[in-house]
Amino acid sequence: MYTQMNAPEKRLSKDAVKVWLISEAITNLIGFMILGLLFYLDYRFSWKEWIGWILIGLTVISVIGSVWSCINPFLLYKNWRYDVDEEFLQVKSGVLFEEHQLVPMTKIQSVATKQGPLLRRYGLCTISIETMGSSHTIPALSKEVAASLGHQIARYAKIKEIES
Repeated sequence: MYTQMNAPEKRLSKDAVKVWLISEAITNLIGFMILGLLFYLDYRFSWKEWIGWILIGLTVISVIGSVWSCINPFLLYKNWRYDVDEEFLQVKSGVLFEEHQLVPMTKIQSVATKQGPLLRRYGLCTISIETMGSSHTIPALSKEVAASLGHQIARYAKIKEIES
């Protein structure tokens, strides 16, 4: 018997946008530095003319991508939702294509929190939820919310903690 479920309503931390913008800026900076180096090498060693055209095409694509990367974090934050109850973990995400995942608690095998340097700077964590055949993440939650949610999911999924 299928019961009607409400759409997930819990949101990510507002600092998620900052982290995603900084991450995209670093990635774009590295990409443009590599393109700059390739343009220099093309000029210095007089590579074939078609290589210069490819570099121009890559630059145009990179500029369009960097504009998108300034807009995308705001749209991601606006559309990311999650919720947990005793039966399911719900994750709704997507900017262009909306994805709604419904993960039964009985299928969850492990829950982990991850924290890279940027997330640590803003006091955020990402939760990773593993099932037999898939992995699901809830990015950019405050440390306290991530710890609480991780324990709640583990309790609902009846995951036993191993003492080391």
